[in-house]
Order: sequence, then structure tokens, then C-alpha cells
Amino acid sequence: MNSSTIPSTAKASPLQTEINRRRTFGIISHPDAGKTTLTEKLLLFGGAIQTAGAVKSNKIKQGATSDFMEIERQRGISVATSVMGFEYRGIKINLLDTPGHQDFAEDTYRTLTAVDSVILVIDNAKGVETQTEKLMQVCRMRNTPVIIFVNKLDREGQNPFDILDEIEEKLNIRVRPLTWPISMGKTFQGVYHLVNKNIYFFKPSKQKLEDDVTEIQSLDDPMLDTLIEEQADILREEAELIEGVYDPFDVLNYKSGEVAPVFFGSALNNFGVKELLDTFIDLAPYPAPRTTDIRDVRPEEDNFSGFVFKIHANLDPRHRDRIAFLRVCSGKFERNKNYLHVKMGKSFKFSNPTSFMANDKSIIEEAFPGDIVGLYDTGNFRIGDTLTEGEKIVYKGIPTFSPEIFKELINTDPMKAKQLEKGIKQLTDEGVAQLFTQQPGNRRIIGTVGELQFEVIQFRLLHEYGASCRFDYLNFYKAVWVTTSNMAQLQDFISQKHRNMVIDKYGNHVFLAESEWLLKRSMENFPDLKFHFSWEVV
Repeated sequence: MNSSTIPSTAKASPLQTEINRRRTFGIISHPDAGKTTLTEKLLLFGGAIQTAGAVKSNKIKQGATSDFMEIERQRGISVATSVMGFEYRGIKINLLDTPGHQDFAEDTYRTLTAVDSVILVIDNAKGVETQTEKLMQVCRMRNTPVIIFVNKLDREGQNPFDILDEIEEKLNIRVRPLTWPISMGKTFQGVYHLVNKNIYFFKPSKQKLEDDVTEIQSLDDPMLDTLIEEQADILREEAELIEGVYDPFDVLNYKSGEVAPVFFGSALNNFGVKELLDTFIDLAPYPAPRTTDIRDVRPEEDNFSGFVFKIHANLDPRHRDRIAFLRVCSGKFERNKNYLHVKMGKSFKFSNPTSFMANDKSIIEEAFPGDIVGLYDTGNFRIGDTLTEGEKIVYKGIPTFSPEIFKELINTDPMKAKQLEKGIKQLTDEGVAQLFTQQPGNRRIIGTVGELQFEVIQFRLLHEYGASCRFDYLNFYKAVWVTTSNMAQLQDFISQKHRNMVIDKYGNHVFLAESEWLLKRSMENFPDLKFHFSWEVV
């Protein structure tokens, strides 16, 4: 694992050269595993920020760069995906820090459609948690390459072999440790790099960027006994066991999503982060072909194409802006050039396309496959929309999942009805929640996967749009999308179930089932209807 693993660009075209030096990845984890802290330290090593924010006693002393929304600062959690770009060792890194809280999993699922690989953070003490399993399922569906960072080794935790066994069992992926901890908790001394044979000594520091590194020729080196004393024989035994139990690391198996390399460290103390980043640069895939409704599109194709995977209103509340996040998939995106909005059949030109460092934006002249571009939007874009230089293709694979909690939106200030209407439309365009409309009466029903989303909606409606509301709970089990080629049966179903029928924001028929039993009865009584628990935005 060295720079030789990076594809040669000596004979590559200018476009291919730019593609080869892109690494676009997401960071995922269960809440409180240290994901945002790791993100921040990666930015430190990349020179993108100068000082790290410190989180103490659940209060953010200096806000983490990637948590920029007001409610995130108040709650100390990430509720929206942040996009950050920076250069490291000549490589352009596009980092997407996703929400850890399970109530915002859908934003994370969509973000995973825009990345080429993932770093998964696991708490050394808590191990694999429920949300980690759900996120990993999405990665496994797409065979997304995964690197695992076992965090918080400076605290007491599980035996590292037990952690590895748990990862393989619960996440359905083979692992191969590339670094190995020398003890943990109060006696944690550092990690041994199983590939380059270096020992990295641990010295607690939240700001330092340099590690105390000692190179040894082998584990038989007598200097090892002097360096780590009684831990030397333990390390020798464990390293021998690793080589006997785990297959040699294979880059192709990693890139195909079959094997996850594992690193150990402490993100809060900047320890193990540089080794992770250096290995990631060497191993992680650059942009690959992507699937559309017609064909696979290769990144090195001359013509630009890309898709919108996220929309965020009021990124800067002072300017009431609305930005569509576009993943470049092929060709070169250029400022002030006309591109076809495939769904609308109209051309658009973008005079202020932006790159991101969390909420800091800068105008760009061009972007390449793997890059994330912010497009100022006046309401023309929806999640899943495709832009091209003229070809009528649509990128596939952006999922919408059935909500689990349903509440009716009630306006508590009739004088602000327009503000409420605008706000709820924009927030649901972002994917914060799903909006269903029921007639007669234009009844608005909000569906989410967690309670916290309602709190976020209420907070943002008030603070960003000046609209106040409340939510009345509705007793529904699932929202299922209904499709069929038997229109007569569909109309019969809608007539019988009109109290439970709504329309989603894309005009699709959705059935709100009150229980699992009633849903099964409906499926049996209307055999020509198809009931979908997820819906791909097209």
C-alpha cells in the first residue's frame, strides 16, 4: 500500500487525470461513535481547518465544522448531511458527513448513492449497534467498499478480536485488521501497523497532527521489549494469530465490497487518523460507472451528466437560499454552460455553482466526476433529478422508504398560512420528511422514520419561515405505494379505501395501512395491485 497503488496518470487524458485523483466517500456510524469528531480530524490533516472543536459534557464548546444548522448546535447532533471538499497529497477528497441519529437515516441512505466508498466508525466499547447494521445493509446492497475505524481506544472497551468477530457476524462482511492496538484504556500505548511494521505511540492530544512513530524491522526486534515492555510478547502473540486467522489483505476484495480493512485509534486525540487517511488515499476507488434507466455511464465520457441527491433550503438563513447538491457522474461540469434538466425538458445555466466546506461556499468554474456541486435553485429541482448535456437519461437508485410515524400538520397561525405552505414544501423537498395530501380538504400528513424529525420541522418552520404549527398523531402502520396495470381495480380500491388514500408529492397513490393485518387483507383482496414499501425517485 503506497502511492504505486494509485492509477498512473502519465498517459491519461486531462479528464481521466482528474477522475483518478478524486475520492468521494461518506462517513457513517451509530450516534456518539465519534463520526463527526473523526470528520473534523480528517479536515485537520487535510489543512481544511486549523483548530478542532471540542465537545465536553454534551455541550459544544466550539461547534464542529460539519454541524452548522442551529438545531444541530443546540442538540449536539448531526441532522443533515454536510459536504466538505479538500486536497490531501495531491488527491481531491470529497467528504460527506452523514447524520448518525436513526431518525435521519433516510438522508444518509440518499447520500450513500452519491459516494464511491465509506468509512464506518465503531465505538470500541459499544461495538456494532442497531443503526450501524441498518447503514451497513445499504452499503452491502450496493457493494460499496468500506473501511472500518474502531474508535475510542483510549477508553476501556471490548477485546479487539471480539470486536472483529462481532463486525463479521452482524455486518455480513469479512474484515482484515491493518493496524492493531497495543492495550487500551489507561494502558493504551498505541498501534502497530501490520503492513509497514511501524509502531505509532499514543500521546493524548486533541490538537497535534504529528504522531510519535518508531520503525522496527520485525516483531522479533529486541527494541520492541524496551519500547512497550510487558506488552511486547502480547503484541507478538496477537500479530501471529492475526496472520493465521485472517487472509492477506487484497485490494480487489476491498473494492468489490467483500472485505473491510480495519483501523484502531482515538479520533478525539487525533490518534490513528493519519494512518487511516493515508491508507484511504491509496486504496479507495475513484469514480466508477453509474447506472441510468437506459445504460451505464462511464465517468470518462466527454459529455457531462450528474444527479441531485440532496436539497437544502436556507443553508444560509440570512439569504434564504435553496441549494441542490449534484453529484457529477461523467464529463466536466462548467459554469455558465447550458444543461438539460431531463425531467422538465428545459435547459438551465448556472452562474454561481459552488463547492463546500460545510456552510462555507465558494464559486467554482468547473467540476469533475466525483465532485459535489451546489446549484442555487428556485424550486426547479427535486431529489433524483438528472442533468445532462442533452442525453435523455435518468440516474437510478435513490430510495424513498415507507415512514413509520404519521402526524397531521395543523397550522396554529392562520396569518402565516403562505409561509407554512412554502416552508413545508421546501423542507419535504429536502427529504426531511414525506408529505402526503388527502382530499377532500387538502389535509396534509407528514410521515417520518423518527420523532426527532417533527421537532426539527417545527423548529425550522418557526425560525426559517416564521410559521408555527403543531402535529396531531395519526394511527397508521405503514405507507405503501400502490401501482397496477389494472386501472379498474385501482379505482375500486381507492373508492373502498378513500379514508386511507393519499397522494405523495410526486402524484403517486399511497395507501396508509392501519395495521399489518389490514394491509395483508388488502393485498389478498386486490391481487392485481402491487404494494411497495419503498419507492425509487424517478
